Amino acid sequence: MKLLMSPASPFARKCRVLLREADLMDTVEEVNVSTSPTATDTAVAAANPLGKIPALLRDHGPAIYDSRVITRFLNDHAGTAFYPQARLWEVLTLEATADGIMEAALSMTYEARMRPEAQQSPEWVEAQWAKAHRAIAAIDSRWMSHLTGPLDMGQIGVACALAYIDLRHDARGWRDGHADLAAWHKTFMARDAMQATVVPA
Repeated sequence: MKLLMSPASPFARKCRVLLREADLMDTVEEVNVSTSPTATDTAVAAANPLGKIPALLRDHGPAIYDSRVITRFLNDHAGTAFYPQARLWEVLTLEATADGIMEAALSMTYEARMRPEAQQSPEWVEAQWAKAHRAIAAIDSRWMSHLTGPLDMGQIGVACALAYIDLRHDARGWRDGHADLAAWHKTFMARDAMQATVVPA
């Protein structure tokens, strides 16, 4: 199988971390593609009509896309327990929260990179950051016991979301007032799978 991805994509990073944690690197080849909302790579468009990464090209059957679909598929393929049935709804909710942080932070990035300066909206950027900041605060206040439990996709998603903010929006200082989450993230980032997928600033 082949994973169409970009190292800087936090959504792709979720899948890449899972590949390493689930020992699937010999099963799935990572294919780096260059694509954007205004210039979609042809291979990405063929795999995903929405033109988004990541997308997983399977040996049998059509390509699948959306990071949460891919990680569920890979989890089942590997027979691992990153979506444990006993905590499934909590894991899915935390993963969705992490994905929402990624979406807001990526929107902030695109506003600065893809739109002419005169057309950029500071109000839009601040609204996106407000979403991300509320989600970070909620994780810090409500989810720390889950984050310190057995490894699952909710934890991987949160780690990748916060790492993307560090990469693109470090000046926002998400750690301020969130000491417990910051300490957890520092420890989680030391995992081999996280270190192997670090994107140079």
